[in-house]
Parts: sequence; C-alpha cells; structure tokens
Amino acid sequence: MAESRWAAEADRAALEALLRAHLDRALFPLSNLAQYGLAGGPARHACRFRLTPGRGAAAVSSEGMVLPVGDPDLADLRQVLAGRQVCGVIAETALARAALAALGLAGLPLMMEDDEPHFVLDLAELVLPACDGLSLHPLEDAPRDLAVAFRAAFAREVFGETPEGAAKRAETDVAGFLEAGSHRMLRRGGDWVAMTGFNAALPEIVQIGAVYTPPALRGQGLARAAVALHLAEARDAGAARAVLFAASEQAVRAYRALGFRQIGQFGLFLFDGTRTVPALDPAAAWRQTGARKEEET
Repeated sequence: MAESRWAAEADRAALEALLRAHLDRALFPLSNLAQYGLAGGPARHACRFRLTPGRGAAAVSSEGMVLPVGDPDLADLRQVLAGRQVCGVIAETALARAALAALGLAGLPLMMEDDEPHFVLDLAELVLPACDGLSLHPLEDAPRDLAVAFRAAFAREVFGETPEGAAKRAETDVAGFLEAGSHRMLRRGGDWVAMTGFNAALPEIVQIGAVYTPPALRGQGLARAAVALHLAEARDAGAARAVLFAASEQAVRAYRALGFRQIGQFGLFLFDGTRTVPALDPAAAWRQTGARKEEET
C-alpha cells in the first residue's frame, strides 16, 4: 500500500471517491473540498487533505480542525501535525476519539465534548408538520442584530462560549451565512421565532446545523417546522438526502417525526482555543513507523 501523503490535484479523483464512499459521514470535508479545493488557504474552513490511499483521509482546516474519514493512518497524521495548533476533531465518534488519542491530545480539557446521534433522511420521505401561520425566509430578510443574537445564544448554549467569545463568533458566523445563503429564519406573524441552516451542502445532500429557538418559544414545534421547510426547499432544488446530529432528546424526537433514522454516533470535540500536537519522541516515532511498514509488507 502506498504511504500517506498530502493530496495533490493528481489525487483529487481518488480522494473524492473515497470521501463519497463515506458520504453520510464525510460531508464536512467534501463540501470544504468543493468550495476551497485542495491547497488550503486563509479561509477558516479551507483544508489540506492527508490521504491514506485505499483506506481513508483526514482533512485539516486552516483554523486547525481535524476531520478524519474512513481508516486514515493516524500515526502518520501525528507525525505530520507535530507542532501544529489544533482546535478540535470532528468525525464518527470512535474515529474521533482514536484521532484525539493518536495526536496525543486525549484527556485535555474540552470546550465541547459531544457524542451525538447521527441521523439521515431520504428527502422523498420527508414528513412535513403543520406549518399554518409560519413562513421561512432567507437570513437577510431578518434584522441582522437579531440573527447575531440568535447565533450568539446558540454559541453560548451549544459550544459553551463566554458571552464575549460568543458575540465575536456570532458576528463572523452570520457574515458567512449571509455570504453563502445557507441559513433561514422562521417567522410567525410579525415575530422571528427560529433559525436553521445548512452547515455543509452539495447539490445532492445537505447537512443541517445551527438550529436555534429562544428558550421561551421552545416546545411549540418551531424548530421542527423551520428544519422541515428548509429541507423541502432543498428537495425542490434537487437535493435527495439530508444528514444531521441531534444534541438533545427533544431534538431526537423532532427529527424522527420528520422521518430521520439513526445510523450511528458522531463526535464533536472542540478545545477552548487551540492545542499543540506534541511531537513523538524519536524512539516512539521509529516504533510506529516500523510497525506500520511491517503491516503493509
């Protein structure tokens, strides 16, 4: 088997095929690849891709997020990332935990440590709830300060951000949502009551994220309606499938009611800031490299 390498343009077809073989679990890296290409860059979600031919890959974003897929060579990943700043790992839960351990980062304090049920839906089977009196709108139709407030509240609740960190993140995120056209706001009468969006998307598949309803309005089916209307919009535009991760039992019930079915668990492990991937000592590096080569011969 060929050794792992940073994917170049000559590897793009093989990389895409590998990621698409794990489509439901690889939408983050696939959509980042489609948007930014292979070379990385200053955009926070732009990635380079460490390819283990025939086995797996790991996307590494400019902000330091590691997104492994399949069965990448994690010992090799530790070696090439030694000394680099990493802000988290997102992947199928067992793989995410293995990557944290292989990178020497297991056991460090985390801002977010979520092992969430992973759901999929064929959009032809979408079950629309009653949406009388509700309407879904592009994010730009709502007051920007309200969208920022919703996103900041989401960041405090879901990511555990400080108020200052959440406000800063929200301004950046909403600017990105507006540029991408990825998010929507739900309106009831004259009130804006929920936000939803796609945090990754390809023409044929979308991944739901950033679903938020203010606490005083929860339990009324508003988030469910927002997600359903956005999915119907995506379906009508040609998408055939949707994926998401559910952060609570209430969310699980809402998504199952729309027709979603669980396929596994997904891990989102985020540091408060970044952590440096420690270098292996020379003897350990030699043992890992030697063991890997023996397995391949």
